[in-house]
Amino acid sequence: MKKIYMTFGTPDFLHKFQEENPNDTLIQMQGEDTALLIHETESETLFNEPRKYEVFDESGQLTENGFFVFNNIPVSDEGRPVFEHRFKNRAGLIEEEPGFMAIRVLRPVNSDTYVVLTQWTDEDSFKEWQNSQSYNKAHEKRGTSEGIDHQKTMFPRSSFVTKYVGHTEQ
Repeated sequence: MKKIYMTFGTPDFLHKFQEENPNDTLIQMQGEDTALLIHETESETLFNEPRKYEVFDESGQLTENGFFVFNNIPVSDEGRPVFEHRFKNRAGLIEEEPGFMAIRVLRPVNSDTYVVLTQWTDEDSFKEWQNSQSYNKAHEKRGTSEGIDHQKTMFPRSSFVTKYVGHTEQ
C-alpha cells in the first residue's frame, strides 16, 4: 500500500534532504509560516518522526509545482468506515476540473485526522473549482440533516484547511 509521510522544517534543511535522496519521491512546499516535505512511497520513510498516512484513494501525479490544499478532517474511530466509504464512492468530478493535478485521500496511521490533499496548477484554479457545479455536487448535502458533516459522533472536532505553494528553485 502506498504511504505518505510528512515532516516540517526550514526550506534549506528540507531541500538538502531532497538532494541527499534523489531517487525518492520527495515534494517540498511552503506554507504561510512553515515548510513541509512529503515522502510518497510504498516502503518505509526516510524521516525520523513523521506524520504517517496510508493512501486509500488517489488520482494524478504529485509534483513539486503548483498549489496544494490539505483538508484536515478529524474522524472518530466509529466514523472511519462511513467516511472512507463516502470517499471510495465519490463521483470523481474533481479530476475533470481545469487546473486539477492530483488528489490523495490519506488515512492517518497515528492520529484521528484524515487529510484530503489536492494539487492544482495555481490558487485561481482551486478557487474556480470551489465555485463550480462539480464542487456543489460533491458538497450538496453539506449543512443539511443528510450531510455527513451533520454526524457529530463521526467528527469530534471541526475540520481545517492548510494551503501550500510548491517549492521551486529560487
